[in-house]
Amino acid sequence: MSTASSTHNDAAAWSVEMSAIAQRQDRDSFMRIYDHFMPRLCLYLRGVGAVESVAEELAQEALLRLWQNAAGYDPAKSAVSTWLFRIARNLHIDHGRRRDNQAASRGELDDSSWCTDAEVTEDQVDQAGLQRRIDELSAVQARLIRMSYFEAKSHQEIAGELDMPLGTVKSHLRRAFERLQQELGEGA
Repeated sequence: MSTASSTHNDAAAWSVEMSAIAQRQDRDSFMRIYDHFMPRLCLYLRGVGAVESVAEELAQEALLRLWQNAAGYDPAKSAVSTWLFRIARNLHIDHGRRRDNQAASRGELDDSSWCTDAEVTEDQVDQAGLQRRIDELSAVQARLIRMSYFEAKSHQEIAGELDMPLGTVKSHLRRAFERLQQELGEGA
C-alpha cells in the first residue's frame, strides 16, 4: 500500500473513531485515540518548549477537549491528528500567556524574560516556520519527523515502511528532535 493511501486510510480510521465518540461517547474509540496520540502530543509539546510535566498535562487536556467536543469535529476540514495537534498548540500558547500574565502581575516579568525555555511564542510554533526548520534537516530526518508527527505513525510503522532498523529510526528522530528544539530555543 502506498504512503498516501496508507495515510488516507489512517485518517479515515481516526475519523470513524471520532464519529463513534461523537455519536455514542464510545470509550473504546476514545482510548484508541488516547493511546495512539498521547505520546505523540507529549513529544510535540516538549519539542515546542514545555517541560515534561506541563507537556503531559496539556496533552491530557487536549484529549479531554477532543472527548468533550467530538461532535464539533469535521473530517472535511482536517484530519483528527491535525485537529488534535492544533488544540495542543493552542493550549500551550494559552499556558505561556497565563504564566506571563501571572509573572507580570507579581512584577517579575521584564523584557528579557518574556520567553523562557519552558515557553514558546506564537511565531515559534507557526506552521510555516516549523516547516522551514524541518526542511533544513537532512532528507532522512525530515521524512522521519513528518511521518512520526504529522502522519502520526509509530516508530515501528516507520521502520517497516522504510525498511530501516527500529533503533536507526529512533536515533534519527531523537537527533532531529534535539536539533529542532535547539533551533526553536535559539529563535526566542
